[in-house]
Amino acid sequence: MKIPADIDVELVFEQGARLLERAASTIPVSAAGGASGAASRESRNRNDTEVARVTSTVRPASHTSTTSAPYTSAAARSAATDAIIERVAQALVERETERATGFAGASVASPPSTGDDERTGAAAGDPAVRLLLSTAEQLRDTAIPAAGRLAAVEDERVHEALAARPVRDQLTESERCPLRVDRTRALFGSWYEMFPRSEGARVDPTGQTRPVSGTLRTAAERLPGIAAMGFDVVYLPPVHPIGTAYRKGPNNSPTAGPFDVGSPWAIGSAEGGHDAIHPDLGTFADFDYFVERAGRLGMEVALDFALQCSPDHPWVEKHPDWFAHRPDGTIAYAENPPKKYQDIYPLDFDGPGVLPAILEECERVLRLWMGHGVRIFRVDNPHTKPVLFWERLLDRIHATDPDVVFLAEAFTRPAMMHTLAKAGFHQSYTYFTWRNTKPELQEYLSELSEASPSFLRPNLFVNTPDILHEYLQTSGRPGFKIRAVLAATLSPTWGVYSGYELCEGTPVRPGSEEYLNSEKYQLRPRDWAGAEAEGRSLAPFLARLNALRREHVALQELRNLKFHYADNAAVLCYSKRTAADLVLVVVNLDPRNTVEATVSLDPSALGLGWDEGFTVRDELSGETYHWGRDNYVRLDPHAQPAHVLTRIR
Repeated sequence: MKIPADIDVELVFEQGARLLERAASTIPVSAAGGASGAASRESRNRNDTEVARVTSTVRPASHTSTTSAPYTSAAARSAATDAIIERVAQALVERETERATGFAGASVASPPSTGDDERTGAAAGDPAVRLLLSTAEQLRDTAIPAAGRLAAVEDERVHEALAARPVRDQLTESERCPLRVDRTRALFGSWYEMFPRSEGARVDPTGQTRPVSGTLRTAAERLPGIAAMGFDVVYLPPVHPIGTAYRKGPNNSPTAGPFDVGSPWAIGSAEGGHDAIHPDLGTFADFDYFVERAGRLGMEVALDFALQCSPDHPWVEKHPDWFAHRPDGTIAYAENPPKKYQDIYPLDFDGPGVLPAILEECERVLRLWMGHGVRIFRVDNPHTKPVLFWERLLDRIHATDPDVVFLAEAFTRPAMMHTLAKAGFHQSYTYFTWRNTKPELQEYLSELSEASPSFLRPNLFVNTPDILHEYLQTSGRPGFKIRAVLAATLSPTWGVYSGYELCEGTPVRPGSEEYLNSEKYQLRPRDWAGAEAEGRSLAPFLARLNALRREHVALQELRNLKFHYADNAAVLCYSKRTAADLVLVVVNLDPRNTVEATVSLDPSALGLGWDEGFTVRDELSGETYHWGRDNYVRLDPHAQPAHVLTRIR
């Protein structure tokens, strides 16, 4: 290394000498472990600062002296080093004595700390300490040429000694920052929502006789079909007793008939509340069987956690202060204008002592179901409850069971969705259902993959019992395939509600997003086997998508989403890439018309050279293509509305 011109060489060497002396007086990193090390870490910053002050009191003459000192022999320098060690040690003892007595210059019969004596003795005999101090002396020795002094401090042994004794007087320590590491299912998985009461149900089409509900045992017979489609999570709406007061009839009718089964979200009756199972579904033994059967098929069970009650819930009588009351003394039912839910009472957390009481009860309920094998909860409308409540509840669960995952069903303002994610929810429903055009999808998915992935993990459900978007109502089978491709490849987590594979898309009325004959209010048995036999089911298509998601790690991540240019407004192109995997997706967003486009790829996003060609295979059709920077595509939605391409060479 050359010494730059026009610098104060002696000033630089003096600063270097001071650094070496401070390093010589610090505790080696290797000695920082154990009980003594733990104690030393607490005071290390303070001690290092004091050492800097001590060494300044035993420093030789100022570097500003221009008088050349006579050359000193190695023996003389060794003696000088010994003297410095002795002065540093004595200064340390005096400093500790001053701190202990509060008086400068105070003397005591014995050293203030045995530990200090041991460290001083060890330092005096430590070759690294002697090396650092002798090198400091050389830096100050103006009789040695500057190049020679620089060579001394660049010695590898000096660097090793400095590394072993890092100077920490500029080190600060922050408050403890806890780190939460979630399991893979919090990021990656395919969800399937089903109503167990519909599986195996028997319904009289004339309505003259009482329908027979399916059970958890009959619902378990559907599990192999769900597993065959490649789903990882089976999500169940509430399985608890349903109230009879103000029970809703078919299609959300405010008047229920004698045989109407009511909404599972109107939780609670004389048979119990959130800690009970509807008698028509079976017992806890049946629930355990369902969970065990799902587990043997490689799936987990997610359970709905809806903090609301029917007027018949035991909490209403036992804890009336948990609910909001009108001026006339009646309890206020739930409303989400224009919708009214006379059969549901929301909880009110604002009363004295109410939040802690509900917190205790909810923790008890969650742990009850956790004890029966539930490790995933889908939380209904969490944005209508205090964020503080969720912070405390989720923290309590995570403290003992960090593998439990919570999905927030919060179709609300983005700020609240983000707040709930930061409060501890592992996943969130999104606005994906309402994002259907190319600009909408690009903007929204860019936000999810770039702006918020550090705290919000999206779960892209293509439909729910509450949401049948107009796109699905009018697009037929091609539209269902298009939305499935988008959800399954844009996000690591996606989901479908039962009946999607049958392309159920009839609304209760034009302009509504509610299903006709909604399963929320009545039993909906389906002929799964018949639909597959007749080729009407999308089950094979969904199975292929989920298989691709498992085979390709690029589809299991969120932040690697990259959009590419296509010169047709109905064609969306994007890629996902990891070090060892590349998936390129091109989708026709028009469910009615065949489209053509030129897709222009960003080679850098694909790990390719500007003019580099590559061979891809369409994982939906099996065809292979040779692609480059610009590529022609033609997609017929009635045949195959998308390319899901993987690089084969």
